[in-house]
Amino acid sequence: MAGFLLRAWRRLTAMRTAIILLFLLALAAVPGSLLPQRSLSQNNVRGYFADHPDLAPVLDKLYLFDVFSSPWFAAIYLLLFISLIGCVLPRAAEHFRSLRTPPPPAPRNLLRLPDSGCLESPLAPAAALDVVEEELRVRRFRVVRRDGRRGSFVSDGSSGPSAAGSSGELSAEKGYLKETGNLLFHLSLLALLLGLAGGKLWGYEGSILVTEGQGFCNSFQQYDTYSSGALVDSGDLNDLCIDLDQFRAEYEENLTASSFTADIRYGAPGGEERATTIGVNEPLRIDGDRVYVTGHGFSPTFTVTLPDGTAFTDVSAPFLPADQRTMASEGALKLPDLGAGQDDQLALEGFFAPTGLMQGGVLTSVDPRPLAPQVAIIAYRGYLGLDSGLPQSVYSLDATQIERGRLERVGAANLSVGESMDLPDGTRVTFSGYKEFAALQYSHDPGQLWVLGAAISLLTGLLGLLLLRRERVFARAEPLTGSGGTVLSIASLTRGGGESGPRFTALSADLQEALTTAASRTAPSDPEVPPRD
Repeated sequence: MAGFLLRAWRRLTAMRTAIILLFLLALAAVPGSLLPQRSLSQNNVRGYFADHPDLAPVLDKLYLFDVFSSPWFAAIYLLLFISLIGCVLPRAAEHFRSLRTPPPPAPRNLLRLPDSGCLESPLAPAAALDVVEEELRVRRFRVVRRDGRRGSFVSDGSSGPSAAGSSGELSAEKGYLKETGNLLFHLSLLALLLGLAGGKLWGYEGSILVTEGQGFCNSFQQYDTYSSGALVDSGDLNDLCIDLDQFRAEYEENLTASSFTADIRYGAPGGEERATTIGVNEPLRIDGDRVYVTGHGFSPTFTVTLPDGTAFTDVSAPFLPADQRTMASEGALKLPDLGAGQDDQLALEGFFAPTGLMQGGVLTSVDPRPLAPQVAIIAYRGYLGLDSGLPQSVYSLDATQIERGRLERVGAANLSVGESMDLPDGTRVTFSGYKEFAALQYSHDPGQLWVLGAAISLLTGLLGLLLLRRERVFARAEPLTGSGGTVLSIASLTRGGGESGPRFTALSADLQEALTTAASRTAPSDPEVPPRD
């Protein structure tokens, strides 16, 4: 059993497994980009169910509408996390040990390496190696000198003390930052996963539609939809209230949206309020939290006058856009407190057109700007089912109440601003205008700075991995027989960074020039010839 677990651990922590898991994680995220997600928009999910009644339940059983909170996505994420820990941490320890390890001795047969050659110099072997060492140190190589016996040190960083006529060698190495960049990349990826996991566990977000003149406070009970991490308690939410004063939408000549801005006031409950303007790419940032504008729409306003003269003015409800191009919207206004009892409640369900136009007897919208606002409404009276204990959408009526006959249609009309519709019991419904609403999203992510730092570190490591190269240079000096001087065998090994041949050729040329210059400085000068009488 222990042997099986050890083999499984080695296989899980192999780099190949980590790459496969990373690919699977990217592949698993694809459905989350192609299909609507409940955490982002439950309305889009409901629309997908309406458009694909047979396929949607099957996809829902596979958690494809909740991809990033599904068990299979969490399993891949956790396995990748464990694999990276088991793969990267031992490599990091090994790399730190290698930083203190000197370059290896020169191979026995240098000239068998792909990039190798011989240089001749009149200098003694030790002096020739001194020149090579100085040249390599200028190029930021770490140099180790050894004598002619294989693996025996002469010095590490000092000029050779070997005898002038004896052979010697040196090993030089640079490019440790390439491996450091590789480890930094993988450690940053591990930190990035930690930051994302922390943001999911301690983060939360909520979405709400706020009509002009209204507001909300940061509380789960007030959000239309919200999601929170497993370690988030309702008492952990920051105290912040936001009021929407005005929303403005601007459009290009082709009717595409150019900007959405919202004038808001924010502050702690009972505290001082501050005013600011936020937009789609300009959220409110306060204490690490962010408030985004994610959309907009219209809230038609109505005045309902009862037969006894009691008037309810400017009551409204958000109508959700059914067509983003023209902002044609659908919604429902529920008025449970107007009637004398539960079976005498009133509701208006209908269609709002910012720029209304009748086409074939049907109201439609031809422009997203509110140039000629109109509504097509149907009035219902009866029991709305708001206290039945069953959840229902605030943007539509409960169809089961209509099917059971507890909610009866009592009128319908197409209205422009200022026009009214009279119901059989004498109630008058007047379309008094409209307000705009903003779709706001409140997000709290404590891991965002951690993720940002990890992403920057990851890119830094990746640049080091791609741009730097690991290079070793070996040199062996042996005395020339007969004529004196030295023959230098030079070779290099390069990993990464492109072709190594041209660099070795340039290095050899520089070394030959340095040897020639050093020989000219140490050559004895010619004796003076005495003048003749």
